[in-house]
Amino acid sequence: MAMNDDAKLTRRDTLGLAGRILGLVVLAECVGVAALFLWPRKAKPREGGYGGVITAGPVDSFAPGAVTPFAKGQFYLTRLADGGFLALSRKCTHLGCTVPWDDKAKRFACPCHASAFDEKGVVLSAPAPRPLDLYPIRIENGIVKIDTSTPILREKFDASQVVKA
Repeated sequence: MAMNDDAKLTRRDTLGLAGRILGLVVLAECVGVAALFLWPRKAKPREGGYGGVITAGPVDSFAPGAVTPFAKGQFYLTRLADGGFLALSRKCTHLGCTVPWDDKAKRFACPCHASAFDEKGVVLSAPAPRPLDLYPIRIENGIVKIDTSTPILREKFDASQVVKA
């Protein structure tokens, strides 16, 4: 079977076609990588760590008036004198510095700009504009659990924010 000259595929045509196909494959890969990079991922809540539910322990293991730090959860669990609980964020509401608890002075003292907060997270001295943020607390079968996935931003302290045991 003889082929006419018009139907022949030359070496130049073959290499040109292969180059176009490889170029399209590379372009598709670059678009895919860019899309995966720019597409937001859903954060998976981690059980027992920040962004998930943290089991703090039995109600009776927290003495009234005690402030217990939870480094993995990035919060302090405060048991007030009346027995109620607050889960306070460790971040200062001024610029987000980590606020340590000073047990002798019975207050949170920001090392960055000298803001101070009481055991309820209420501002004692500026420049912090509002109280420390809270995390929701659940008490199930005598066990204290804190949900760190959604902080509660607050403008002032209210007695309804305290979770009773």
